[in-house]
Amino acid sequence: MDQRPILLVEDNQDDEVLTIRALQKNHIANPVTIVRDGAEALDYLFATGAHEGRSDDETPALVLLDLKLPKIDGLEVLRRIKAEEKTRLIPVVILTTSKEEQDIVASYRLGVNSYVRKPVDFNEFTEAVGRLGLYWLIVNIPPFGR
Repeated sequence: MDQRPILLVEDNQDDEVLTIRALQKNHIANPVTIVRDGAEALDYLFATGAHEGRSDDETPALVLLDLKLPKIDGLEVLRRIKAEEKTRLIPVVILTTSKEEQDIVASYRLGVNSYVRKPVDFNEFTEAVGRLGLYWLIVNIPPFGR
């Protein structure tokens, strides 16, 4: 199993705690790096700003990306991830409360790997996050060099 970190881009602390609990409950052992806005997510992904000098070993195995973020929204973060050779192959899962058709369509047009609405119920949320972790970190075979 890929032991690189999961990058969780989430500004809501309650959703952050629920996501971490759901990963733990589903025995997803990857470390989780948390950033709370779109600008920090880009700094982490491109090893700039506060994350300058970040090791390539810390390149995430998976990005769980909320859409409604401060500073830079999730769609713009996604656009930049998929526009750069260095990051385009990192799987990105939108994990959001938005059920707006325009958000879903825009995400897929920008190259998102999966779009998942956050269930309100904790048990449903735990199950959804467990399935995401199982698929993207264990079942899925990433491209060479990832």
